[in-house]
Amino acid sequence: MNILPFVFYALILGSVLYAFLNLSSRKSARLPPGPTPWPIVGNLPHLGPIPHHALAALAKKYGPLMHLRLGCVDVVVAASASVAAQFLKVHDANFASRPPNSGAKHVAYNYQDLVFAPYGPRWRLLRKICSVHLFSAKALDDFRHVRQEEVAVLTRVLVSAGNSPVQLGQLLNVCATNALARVMLGRRVFGDGIDRSANEFKDMVVELMVLAGEFNLGDFIPVLDLFDLQGITKKMKKLHVRFDSFLSKIVEEHKTAPGGLGHTDLLSTLISLKDDADIEGGKLTDTEIKALLLNLFAAGTDTSSSTVEWAIAELIRHPQILKQAREEIDAVVGQDRLVTELDLSQLTYLQALVKEVFRLHPSTPLSLPRISSESCEVDGYYIPKGSTLLVNVWAIARDPKMWADPLEFRPSRFLPGGEKPGADVRGNDFEVIPFGAGRRICAGMSLGLRMVQLLIATLVQTFDWELANGLEPEMLNMEEAYGLTLQRAAPLMVHPKPRLAPHVYESI
Repeated sequence: MNILPFVFYALILGSVLYAFLNLSSRKSARLPPGPTPWPIVGNLPHLGPIPHHALAALAKKYGPLMHLRLGCVDVVVAASASVAAQFLKVHDANFASRPPNSGAKHVAYNYQDLVFAPYGPRWRLLRKICSVHLFSAKALDDFRHVRQEEVAVLTRVLVSAGNSPVQLGQLLNVCATNALARVMLGRRVFGDGIDRSANEFKDMVVELMVLAGEFNLGDFIPVLDLFDLQGITKKMKKLHVRFDSFLSKIVEEHKTAPGGLGHTDLLSTLISLKDDADIEGGKLTDTEIKALLLNLFAAGTDTSSSTVEWAIAELIRHPQILKQAREEIDAVVGQDRLVTELDLSQLTYLQALVKEVFRLHPSTPLSLPRISSESCEVDGYYIPKGSTLLVNVWAIARDPKMWADPLEFRPSRFLPGGEKPGADVRGNDFEVIPFGAGRRICAGMSLGLRMVQLLIATLVQTFDWELANGLEPEMLNMEEAYGLTLQRAAPLMVHPKPRLAPHVYESI
């Protein structure tokens, strides 16, 4: 059966209906300004190869609150701190759910995870489980030794590199994944250094983030969903099979392991909750457990490692900032032991440095989308029910109206006497919201902060850094790759040179 004529006529009809509805809606309601949409596809062509860049450029022309029409979907974009606060604080409850999308359907177990689950009882249950057992202050303190031990392992691996260059992001990813796995599963999942399975896992996570960052035509033009013109759905289904195999093996091994449910890790807790009805009268399923593990592994590993990779790249390019951070650590910690998490609160300059990395290189430059459950008004503009909200975190953090010389890497802006000395990255100050804000703020924010601070502090304290192949710092490629998370276009290849006395490395 030849379906091409059907597709052609459907597109023509859709184009006519789209033009009529778009014209009617703009006449009947005062929508925010935005570029004129194309027939059928709307403003999808305006997004370009790196959407957060394209949307930032459009905001300069149309203002910090924009309306786009992506296919059949109304989309509003917040590109300033004040507009973001309107959506994520004033109208937070109205934008508490996620819009339907192919990634959640085909990869994240059909919305049975924490990240994409609709706002409601099941989402609250999953969030509570994570908040109590993984991200509470007590849980973070109880597993402090795990993070420190894994960072020490990373340090040993870097020392053993000798004169060979290393791909820093890969090693950071192994460290972050093993630290998280020991808390979640009670064991490491990768070996030290270069591990083939670790490379495959990182590739899976990066592929997930790239696919999740794609604007899939089928999400915005339902009639095209069946045809998968970009091949995204096919890739997502194949990736889901790989992730599901990885996670199913972990869950089944955990159930049959000696001591099984006697473990104190998160997965043992989740398995035990399968038999207990929660306060809403439901029970956890194996699928929900795997979906939650997928969220934690995907969101809690590459985001941290890529942030630290950006930090070291910036410090190599700014040796004076590296020197100042190192002098503070040497003064507080000394040179006879490794920095620990308990030292971090005394490292004022390091904390400012980390904030500046989060500002200039937010791990999620374009927020995960939200959807309005009811129509509302923001800054005098009408926001239709069912509108998708995108917050351009990257553009907000580079807003010249808010930041002096916003493209410069300058940690001093967060110190006393700087322009934003009291700025907080935990969702309270909308000028810099790397973890989002409101009800759907990143559940693992506290863990992410600790891990990133500890990793950066350790790498600053223990090594001098040279670029591979004799590359000069000013020639370092700082371009961004496409995807949901902010990856470097070119992996950072470096020579780590130990700077402390040999006995310090021998003792770890």
